[in-house]
Amino acid sequence: MTSSSAPQVLFTEIGGQSAVDRLVDSFYHRMDTLPEATTIRAMHADDLTSVKNVLKRYLGEWLGGPKLYSQERGHPRLRQRHMHFQIGPAERDAWMLCMRGAVEEVVENTVLRGHLLQAFFKLADWVRNDSGNPHDSQH
Repeated sequence: MTSSSAPQVLFTEIGGQSAVDRLVDSFYHRMDTLPEATTIRAMHADDLTSVKNVLKRYLGEWLGGPKLYSQERGHPRLRQRHMHFQIGPAERDAWMLCMRGAVEEVVENTVLRGHLLQAFFKLADWVRNDSGNPHDSQH
């Protein structure tokens, strides 16, 4: 994901938007059913339809697909958009538990799986807003 062509390759390799949609649906199914995800599930509305659609557009674009998210919502500003939630290592890890299961279910290629999980961990860690966030000390 460091070169300009890498994101497009990831979007194509994962299987395009239909695979992104399956990934998001699987992710939220896990958030709804895993006891370890109770805390992060409580941060969401009862009806997940809207947030699912937003994440589908965001992840599609993040992986190099059509720029549907930014056309509709502008710059992601992930940390700012999540600042009203308390997100520390436990919440990051619960999010990753759900995403890891979704990636393992949807992405067949084990090498691609590994790349995605590394990228998702960086993303989830970046959103942290606890006092121990190592990203804040870099500024």
